[in-house]
Amino acid sequence: MPSFPLKYAYFPGCVAQGACRELYQSTQALTQALGIELIELKKAACCGSGTFKEDSQLLEDTVNARNIALAEELNLSLLTHCSTCQGVIGRVDERLKERQTSNPAYVEQVNRLLQQENCSPYQGTTTVKHLLWALVGDYGLDALEKQVTRKLSGLKCAAFYGCYLLRTQSHLPFDDPYNPQSLENVFRAVGATPVYYRGRTQCCGWPLSSYATEQSFKMAGMHIQEAIAQGADCIVTPCPLCHLNLDSRQPEVEQVIGQTLGLPILHLPQLVALALGIRPQDLGLHRHIVSTRPVLEKLGL
Repeated sequence: MPSFPLKYAYFPGCVAQGACRELYQSTQALTQALGIELIELKKAACCGSGTFKEDSQLLEDTVNARNIALAEELNLSLLTHCSTCQGVIGRVDERLKERQTSNPAYVEQVNRLLQQENCSPYQGTTTVKHLLWALVGDYGLDALEKQVTRKLSGLKCAAFYGCYLLRTQSHLPFDDPYNPQSLENVFRAVGATPVYYRGRTQCCGWPLSSYATEQSFKMAGMHIQEAIAQGADCIVTPCPLCHLNLDSRQPEVEQVIGQTLGLPILHLPQLVALALGIRPQDLGLHRHIVSTRPVLEKLGL
């Protein structure tokens, strides 16, 4: 384990607290097992999933400045376990930090709006960090490997980074936005085998799903088919929205593309937690739409 305790202001987001509660459950189980303390930001608001800015950039910036300020009050980094939340809040943080120098009047406008709601001002004193970055950069892969009690030997995992995690922010820690390796490095640390395929860094189709459902499902289906063709036993994603589109909607995807898929989709904390010996039922793996039984059987569980 790291020589110092890790503690974060935790922003769980909406999907993991609602439609996919198992993702919230598994993040809690993983961080507890690793000795990482999470202080949940219960007063935080939805990041907007990229839709707020369609109406107003100021709206997106103000809502998420408030979320960041809640973490600043605790003098902690804001931790997400959602690529979409990371992309939106992380980009707002970058933009406001840049404008503290280039356009301080804009930041003052944001803070005046926060003051009207009796909220703390945005100061730009913390960081916004996805759980993946925390595992790779703060906890460390060597330390993580030492915590493994159940090596995931023989399990072939296809990473699905999605788009928000990689290309929304100007500065991406610990990885290359066009040829990322952080998820694959986590797979290796827990004993699994990475599977590479074309769609691993592309959009899952979720942003299209409300107005171009068929196209959204075709995108998701294409990625799943590619992963299957490369021999994947499962797809692992760091994003609850990608998880929702690839797992919960996979039966609908199958209808659109006219092909049976049946590929299990795991959220990153679920995979790592399995390697730490945590019971599958404690990770909500029975709650998935696509059965995770093939994964568990391959691991002898």
